[in-house]
Amino acid sequence: MSDGKRNARQGISTRAIHLGYDPASEQGALNPPIYQTSTYAFETVEQGAEYFAGTKPGYVYGRTRNPTQALLEQRVADLEGAEAGLALASGMAALTATFWSLVKAGDRVIVDKIVYGNSFTFFSKGLPRFGVEVEFVDLCNPQALARAAEKPFNAVFFETPANPNLRVIDIAMVSAVARKAGAVTVVDNTFATPVLQRPLEHGADLVIHSATKYLGGHGDLLAGLVLGSADQVKEVRQNGLRYLTGATISPLTAFLVLRGLKTLELRVNQHAKSAAAVVEYLGRQKAITNIAYPALEGNPARAAYLRQMSAGGGLICFELDGGIERGRKFMNALKLITRAVSLGDAETLIQHPASMTHASYGAEERARHGISDGLIRMSVGLENTEDLIDDLDQALRTL
Repeated sequence: MSDGKRNARQGISTRAIHLGYDPASEQGALNPPIYQTSTYAFETVEQGAEYFAGTKPGYVYGRTRNPTQALLEQRVADLEGAEAGLALASGMAALTATFWSLVKAGDRVIVDKIVYGNSFTFFSKGLPRFGVEVEFVDLCNPQALARAAEKPFNAVFFETPANPNLRVIDIAMVSAVARKAGAVTVVDNTFATPVLQRPLEHGADLVIHSATKYLGGHGDLLAGLVLGSADQVKEVRQNGLRYLTGATISPLTAFLVLRGLKTLELRVNQHAKSAAAVVEYLGRQKAITNIAYPALEGNPARAAYLRQMSAGGGLICFELDGGIERGRKFMNALKLITRAVSLGDAETLIQHPASMTHASYGAEERARHGISDGLIRMSVGLENTEDLIDDLDQALRTL
């Protein structure tokens, strides 16, 4: 099952289930084993020295790699079209380990103006503490990017679709500007997953995931991944993971993400199908304003969406006429849909970014960056679509 040419022609679900593992190699066990160990033995001192030096492949200590983790890394790298992958303890671990490895004091990073709240804090407060200049730019605006790129920069980071308002950024456009400047393009692909979008195919250098979300898919783990060239991923493993963060994924968590991958394509396609139906319903409701969904005809980045995504995904953003107070009343009236942060779970989750995931943005920053106080973000789950619409309908009637 590990023949690269054959797997390259197989579908995403087939590869997510079979790639890199042969049950015959593990006494017929259908599922890959969990290597629950921190320490590895060497047959000779010379072998140990070679492993530590990296002149021969092998496992030396559980902080940097584990066989269960290695299989997960291989599979997700294959799904993203990357040479290599690195699994870490969380999505933030993947982000921070990557940038601690990429940049140093005196470097400059361009970041899209809309990113997850903790990512915003890392870039606005974390990196600058160590002498890294960070500029937030509207990466949907080619002119704004061109102006920012007039000064030398070392890396650019963005999410697409962006958290929380689902802006779609043209990966190819940003990557071309970065490549001309000799900078690295890092894209967070958590919301789309490799089922709907593969940033490396559009010029990005590194892809980051919070595997806590769709890749795991069940709201029962924390994990992150970074995918890219073998050399870049090795640098993040040897620096960002090994001694800068130590943010190691556990073998059990790696196993659980591997389990999630087996149904990834089925789940993501159903999330997107249900979300499209919910968007169609919301669009008919007079109380609902400013719906944001990547697949909408009115999406300002429609051309980029059609070029780089195959469906709109499972996230929806919208506002209610009357602002935050009506929004709170609506959310509190929901009976099936759960008030919770995160996304990509089997359960449909709804949250208020201004007071939850993006509370680290100040009020002025939220206004400047397009995150309104009335914005509501919903992660459409795997419940029957008609039941979700019924719950939305009864909550709207309370208004």
